[in-house]
Amino acid sequence: MPATDFDAERSYVDERFSTSEVFRSDRMKVVCGYFEPGQFIPVHAPDSDVAITVRSGSGVVREGETDRPVEPGDVVVVEGGTARGVKANGGERLEATLVTAPPPTDTEHDPVREGLRRGEFDPRGDGE
Repeated sequence: MPATDFDAERSYVDERFSTSEVFRSDRMKVVCGYFEPGQFIPVHAPDSDVAITVRSGSGVVREGETDRPVEPGDVVVVEGGTARGVKANGGERLEATLVTAPPPTDTEHDPVREGLRRGEFDPRGDGE
């Protein structure tokens, strides 16, 4: 049975958000996500559903054109094919569990890599 502890897995990097994979199968992927203030997962629209549970800190989850503020205890689900992203607020770290089903393909993560390279949360035009 895969199990972990947020404190044991915690790892922050200056350049971008970091994750620690807890579990992966062809049906589901579970990661612990760690975001320094202002760090983000760029907006992208893979075919997988995602459930995000905030453990600590605060931020926003983008779903389509809507930004939903999140804080500890919040659970947000975004359906596959919908543009989505996660961003930590500027003043504090954000920690969350992200469960995707099925796991996004490597090609579906290309927009994430490109957004990180360019430093853009939403490459569609908000420039954050």
